[in-house]
Amino acid sequence: MREPCTIMFNLDNWQEIFETIRKNKVRTFLTSLSVASGIFILVLLLGFSQGMQNGIRQEFENDATNVIYVWSDITTVEYKGLNPGRRIEFNNNNYNYITNVFKDKLEYQSGQNQRWGTTINYKQESGAYSLQGIDPDMQHIEKQSMMAGRYINTEDIRQTNKVAVISKKIQNELLKGVEEPLNEYIQIGGLNFRVVGIFSDAAGEREENKVYIPISTLQKVFNGSDKLGNLSFTLKPGKDLESSVAESIKFTDDLKAYLKAAHSVAPEDTRGIGVFSAIEEMERFYKLTNGMALFFWFVGICTIIAGVVGVSNIMLIVVKERTREIGVRKAIGARPWSIISMILHESIFVTTIAGFTGLILGMLLLEVLGPNIQIDYVSNPSVNFSMAVTMVFILVIAGTLAGFIPAYRAAHIKPIEALKDE
Repeated sequence: MREPCTIMFNLDNWQEIFETIRKNKVRTFLTSLSVASGIFILVLLLGFSQGMQNGIRQEFENDATNVIYVWSDITTVEYKGLNPGRRIEFNNNNYNYITNVFKDKLEYQSGQNQRWGTTINYKQESGAYSLQGIDPDMQHIEKQSMMAGRYINTEDIRQTNKVAVISKKIQNELLKGVEEPLNEYIQIGGLNFRVVGIFSDAAGEREENKVYIPISTLQKVFNGSDKLGNLSFTLKPGKDLESSVAESIKFTDDLKAYLKAAHSVAPEDTRGIGVFSAIEEMERFYKLTNGMALFFWFVGICTIIAGVVGVSNIMLIVVKERTREIGVRKAIGARPWSIISMILHESIFVTTIAGFTGLILGMLLLEVLGPNIQIDYVSNPSVNFSMAVTMVFILVIAGTLAGFIPAYRAAHIKPIEALKDE
């Protein structure tokens, strides 16, 4: 019963394996290359798949994942005697109706008006920035963090205060050298606005090129009306992604139906009212990445199978080349297990070394290049090490099985037939 263990750790057997490899360098190299490349390709594909998931998650983490943006546009369909080409404009009544009717579904909400390229001055410094009139909830919708001071509040909205919240970027550009920027005054459209807060936005510099003031102040000072350019909402979280998506779809459908009816936009007009739901977009991206992950697994596994088939074919050749040797061994009393073990040793050794070589090279490449990859929706491609090692062991087992079939046949060759082999 000790024979298998004795054979497994027999020094003569290992010397024989290395001698066989030395005599067949090209054959061993090509076999190892097919196995190593299979694992290498699988590691890269899985790493890229994980990188896509990381990138998409980061893209949606910059803003609330359940945010819904609504904007007005130009109609393209004639409706109720009204010609196409009308510019739709939201107003405070629209916003108030939505926030009242759907208040049980809403988590945060904000009306919004914006003026692009507004010149803002501080003493001798000036710059062109996006001026945003907003409600207090915009801080949560945009996931902005306060570095100092406070955000726009309800009292600012009610009293149409001339206060402003600026970004850290704008502070560095306009209020250079000012140690205490809070309560300093900046000029917007010739009027003084008191700086009450400094914010930062995880989405980066593009989102920090904005100055926020109360929506009521912007309407009164700059528009002289109750017009709104955009509406922003977040829905209360659902139990899971599926229920959240269902709630989002129903809300956006009801929202579009109300706004189209209120502004006489044809139901089939896809341009008059625009709606973007982040969670619906996120679901589409996740479905795409899951589908690509399955495809990558399929390609990688097919590549590994090709390597295992190569190992099996090589083992068939090995058995054919050593048929007479096997006959001699059996003639002098070698037991079937010793024959099987002799054949399997080479298969297991080559598969293991090649598999771990492909794994290490793939992991090293991802480790070196992964953090430096700058592609939209791809961030830090990586692979779980334990999963990768598991794949290598599965490959070794598959390689063992691939070598077992020719080894089993060799073990049951009759000595007289083996000795007759040419």
